[in-house]
Amino acid sequence: MHALLSAVQQQLTSLPRVGKRFVTLSADAAVVLFAFWAAFKLRLEHPWPPVLAEHWWLAPAVAALSLVAWYVLGLYHTVIRLLGAPAVMAVVQAAAVATAIYIALVALLQLGGIPRATYPLFFVLLVVCLGGTRYVARRLLPAPGRNGHAPTPVLIYGAGLAGVQLADTLELGGEYRPVAFLDDDAHLHGTAIKGLPVEAPARVEELVTRHGVREILLALPSTTRQRRHEIVTSLSHLPVHVRTVPGLGDIVSGRSRVDDLREVDVDDLLERAPVPPDEDLLDACIAGRRVLLTGAAGSIGSELGRQIVRRGPACLVLVEQSEAGLYAIERELNALVATVSGATRIVPVLASVLDAAQLEQVLHDERIETVYHAAAYKHVPLVEENVTTGVRNNVFGTLHTARAAISAGVKNFVLVSTDKAVNPTNVMGASKRVAEQVLQALAAAQASQSSGGRTCLSMVRFGNVLDSSGSVVPLFRRQIREGGPVTVTHPEITRYFMTIPEAAQLVLQAGSMCEGGDVFVLDMGEPVKILDLARRMIHLSGLSVRDELNPGGDIAIRFTGLRPGEKLYEELLLGTNVTGTEHPMISRAREDYLPWPKLRTHLDALELLCRDTDIDGIRELLTELVDGYGPPEAPRERRDGPGKGVVGSVH
Repeated sequence: MHALLSAVQQQLTSLPRVGKRFVTLSADAAVVLFAFWAAFKLRLEHPWPPVLAEHWWLAPAVAALSLVAWYVLGLYHTVIRLLGAPAVMAVVQAAAVATAIYIALVALLQLGGIPRATYPLFFVLLVVCLGGTRYVARRLLPAPGRNGHAPTPVLIYGAGLAGVQLADTLELGGEYRPVAFLDDDAHLHGTAIKGLPVEAPARVEELVTRHGVREILLALPSTTRQRRHEIVTSLSHLPVHVRTVPGLGDIVSGRSRVDDLREVDVDDLLERAPVPPDEDLLDACIAGRRVLLTGAAGSIGSELGRQIVRRGPACLVLVEQSEAGLYAIERELNALVATVSGATRIVPVLASVLDAAQLEQVLHDERIETVYHAAAYKHVPLVEENVTTGVRNNVFGTLHTARAAISAGVKNFVLVSTDKAVNPTNVMGASKRVAEQVLQALAAAQASQSSGGRTCLSMVRFGNVLDSSGSVVPLFRRQIREGGPVTVTHPEITRYFMTIPEAAQLVLQAGSMCEGGDVFVLDMGEPVKILDLARRMIHLSGLSVRDELNPGGDIAIRFTGLRPGEKLYEELLLGTNVTGTEHPMISRAREDYLPWPKLRTHLDALELLCRDTDIDGIRELLTELVDGYGPPEAPRERRDGPGKGVVGSVH
């Protein structure tokens, strides 16, 4: 039956436009004749009433005149396969025109014996028959896809309002042909919505095979991430491309439409629920305050800026060395201020965190109360080859910013740190651990002084951020789009992951819980195996992994070997001195550090080594400063030299 239907579809869709119009006119003529006969049959209860036999020519006359009128009125200008809701009104109007022609002929020719009751019967029958034939044609002849190709059969996961709207839009668009809904609600199974059956998710494999489905579209804008992750996982073994509609907030706000299909959100790949923010903690250091943010155009910095603006600060100063990046984030945040009906003043400052004098001047002039320090170089291989620049930026950029904040009387200072600072095997991680020690030592030095207020210094340590610059996710996505191979450094490499919004929320909340020298750590759940992440992304793109077990697969995975300074496993804590906080998913760690007088001596020596571009000396001193740091064999320094340290725009 399916083969016969496909053959009919192919024959009809291959007809020239004149042929298709002839078929439509013939079908409509038959419909008018049938409706005319049926109206008399229903009224007079006779298969061939005498009055109809007497005026046999009336039916073809009404049909002919109706076809001419419908053509003139534009009924045939609409492609039947693309008919939407307005087609209902067009059918009603067409039936009304035909009925008017029928009544006019009877009146003008003064035909006797015609029952007046046949007028409304003819109208109703014509509406039903015209609408019915067009509905059948629409189901039988799905709209052509792009470039005239057959539309892609898809399943829609979610039979709610978003799913129904998506189905309507896709059918009109012509690129996709919905064949069924999938829904978790057992009460809907076995029913039909918009002519499409609603099936249980357990039948997804059968439906994919039967209909040749190549894409599954998730119409679940309000579903929790945990449930979305379960659904995505359950579909990851199928040879289909999984995409999703935007979130409910984006749809309601008008930023996105329900048919703005996109790739599955990277946070749906995480196996844990998001960490819920504490609204009071988010507001404590921001609402109504004057805030400064360094590295404002980076992945974390820009998200921090967005979330800070939403908390309603009096002023937000953006410190960034990249002119293009600063321009873009300033425009975005000013637009966001307008949408949230806020009065926040955005102040862009084109500066380096290595310029201590300028930083202190800005902090004093703007009377800053809270600083979030996100400026850093984070890419392990790049910092490994550019040791001087990485150390100057990460260590001395933090030192200058923190001391400027203390001098200006800033109340709260929060450093954005990384899990790579724990037992580091690379310069990036070691430099971030030294930056942490700077804050710990300065906090202790302040505490020992009895006079005046002090700046509460803290740091937030977390793992990899999904979809940030340098993350494996955009790299894998690009490699999959280009046909592979997808490159993974080692089959056993694992990483902790969190989303950019979560990371930003953690940073903002940590500043509110500061006691001085705190290291805040998020409970990030279980680490993710990068190889599993790569496989899942390939499968969710509707492709298969090409390997020894499947040599005919689409995308190969190639292992490239660990990069200089790269670890197989990351850690979040240096010791066991960990306590809870007001937030159930955030811990406070107390870790050893060098006291400020001794650390300052080492920092002076480190600064001289950077000035002389003494790479071996820098590595050796980092070994003394950072427990667990063992520098691997690494490429010699390239491209940077004395005095070339700059502020990073991303973390």
